[in-house]
Amino acid sequence: MASNYWDSSQAKYWTFTRAELATSRNDLAKTNQALHAKHPLPDTRHLAIYLQNQLSKLAKRMSLRQQALATAQVYMKRFFLRVEIRKTNPYLIMATAVYLACKMEECPQHIRLMLGEAARQWPELGITESSKIGECEFALISTLSSRLILHHPYRALSDLQGTLGLTQEEITLAHSMLNDSYATDLPLLYPPHVIAITAIYLAVVLRPAQPAGLAAHSSSAASSPAMSGSAAQKGFSSFGFRQDPNKMGKLIDWLAESKVEMESVVDATQELISLYDCWETYSERACKEGITKFMKDGAK
Repeated sequence: MASNYWDSSQAKYWTFTRAELATSRNDLAKTNQALHAKHPLPDTRHLAIYLQNQLSKLAKRMSLRQQALATAQVYMKRFFLRVEIRKTNPYLIMATAVYLACKMEECPQHIRLMLGEAARQWPELGITESSKIGECEFALISTLSSRLILHHPYRALSDLQGTLGLTQEEITLAHSMLNDSYATDLPLLYPPHVIAITAIYLAVVLRPAQPAGLAAHSSSAASSPAMSGSAAQKGFSSFGFRQDPNKMGKLIDWLAESKVEMESVVDATQELISLYDCWETYSERACKEGITKFMKDGAK
């Protein structure tokens, strides 16, 4: 395992520019034009929210660690960058991603338990043999080129807590934003420390007056973002109430002295704000129905 992110397969093979991501997705769409025309799906960001929520519900059901869930989410993102979702059973891919992630994060689950919990969570799974998860695991590992070790932003958040003098409230809010970031392309675009700094920046500098339940989001509250789109919009437009001038100055000074690319932090900040805005028009039903249609067609 690469202890340094910069020496890892994540940095070398699974971190892209926005242009590279767009090219990969466009090429995949062109190769599968007929399927796209026959089975239109909701906005890709809405679909990402749906998949994240479904994974979170399964993780809650199985009392899994947050890091295992985050690893499964990244595996899903990587897989669907290479394979057209309309050619798959997304529920089987999700169950397999969680199964593999638990192995990699040293909290393994028995394959029969995984199948049973996934089948109860998703009646649409349509799988009764645990061997199907084993077969899918092989395909998943192959598609990911056996590059399975991940670096997450949670450690960077913990490391910076003392340096920046973050309160427990700010840490909780930033941690929730990190959870939400897996519904975006950020894990494919930026190093973990950039994502962690973005969450801290939003929690400290642009923090709105905290509405009820703002910091309650976690893997145990998977259906809601860390803040609702409306709350985010109000907070960001007002540039945050309840700012601590001293802490804000300390953060800005630290950023100025650090070697962190501020353009990356700004772009990542915009990505997260866009997520909360997008969440306002999200429809779980539309995503579920779209997936059900292409799964039924593929089963014929």
